[in-house]
Amino acid sequence: MMAGMSAAHIETVVKKLETLSPDRVAEVEDFIDFLQSRAERSLIESGASASEEVFAKVWENPEDAEYDRL
Repeated sequence: MMAGMSAAHIETVVKKLETLSPDRVAEVEDFIDFLQSRAERSLIESGASASEEVFAKVWENPEDAEYDRL
């Protein structure tokens, strides 16, 4: 079962989907894919942001400054 959704809620959504034309069902599926990719991208961005401070300590040092000037 999907997180946060009861069986009754899933059944209601499925019933609504069954009333749509195949073209509309395809649109709904595309929208779901979009929402999933946006959620995944958000997780990646959060992870990158959380590690930025830690990596800054490694990246920002006098030895690497020479390479930055190249």
